[in-house]
Amino acid sequence: MEGRLIEAARGRVVAALAARFRDLDLAEEAFAEAAASAVEAWRRDFPDDPPAWLWRTACRKALDAVRRANTRKNAVHDAPPPEPTPEDAMIAADQPIPDERLRLIFVCCHPALDPAARIALTLKIVLGLSTDRLARAFLVAEPAMLQRITRAKQKIAVAGVPFEIPGPAAWPERLDAVLSTLEVAYAQAYEDAALTTETAAAFAPEVLRLSGLLADLLPGEPEVLALAALIRFAEARRPARLDDTGAMVPLSLQEPHLWRGDRIAEGAQLLDRAADLARPGPRQILAAIHGAHLSRQETGVTPWGDIARLYDALVMQRPGPVSEVNRAVAYAEAYDPDTGLRAFNAIPPQPTWLPWQAARAWLLDQTGQRAAAASAYDAALALGPPPAERLYLDRQRRRLG
Repeated sequence: MEGRLIEAARGRVVAALAARFRDLDLAEEAFAEAAASAVEAWRRDFPDDPPAWLWRTACRKALDAVRRANTRKNAVHDAPPPEPTPEDAMIAADQPIPDERLRLIFVCCHPALDPAARIALTLKIVLGLSTDRLARAFLVAEPAMLQRITRAKQKIAVAGVPFEIPGPAAWPERLDAVLSTLEVAYAQAYEDAALTTETAAAFAPEVLRLSGLLADLLPGEPEVLALAALIRFAEARRPARLDDTGAMVPLSLQEPHLWRGDRIAEGAQLLDRAADLARPGPRQILAAIHGAHLSRQETGVTPWGDIARLYDALVMQRPGPVSEVNRAVAYAEAYDPDTGLRAFNAIPPQPTWLPWQAARAWLLDQTGQRAAAASAYDAALALGPPPAERLYLDRQRRRLG
């Protein structure tokens, strides 16, 4: 339980520390020290408000680090104790944690940074995604991802990037990176159908909240509205994503009566508002795909032909393995398995990417290539899927003998 509470508080505390001390590395290090202290201290005396405990402790750690650095820099011996700082007074007064996450997301998405580095840095700092998971999400090696994040931090420090949300005139140059960050963050949470990890459990509600906040702040931006719709559509399906054994249930096999009607209605309203602005974009197409799946709750039928055509449009606007793998699966459902497999085989191989291996296994199975499908399921299982997906994939593999 302690680990989940710590992870849930991470984004809020790190963002507040970074905003207050203007140092991303210091914010991460202070939170890590506070989390380590919490593991021991909470066994003896569990706090009434764990996030507040972490905030106060991390503030003290950060202040101690700043003072040590200043002492070394100035080399002043036998100096009188420093005067109390505003941070000291804040800790003594037990003030609540300021919620600075949206501010820090805009900071990390500064246009001075490479677009991919902006997203990776934000996911690492604000949402706590580990370097190895980031590397998997971006399909790069872990050392390359670590270097990307390190360089981004250094550039923020050297450039003196202000730790504040810029004025509305500066939002467009950062907005796509902000939206991409939230999109990737939610995708990481969604991969874990059972929310078994602290990170995934914290991501899903947080990205839902932040996407809604952005939609309120920027009601005239269709891609903002579409992302908020997309996340609500996906969250609507969460109650149907596991069966009684804890195994993942593929979308096409989920029970529609378990889907949350309130989330579907919220998403549909947001997507309609986006469409009214008449500036189409990839997130609107993706949200429309999710909405088409959810129409099965009313019609009893999945409109696979419409979904396949929407994926055609998405691949034109957002080419790449994610869109193309999903389109191949849609082709198999809309037309026939052989058409889907041909589309899949035209995609450059991604053997270390779990969705690619899982889709390959399913398509081979659908086309009657049982031995090849079994081998592909083995390869997918070897990539370490989350528990719920592992149960599903293992069941499919055992069915093939």
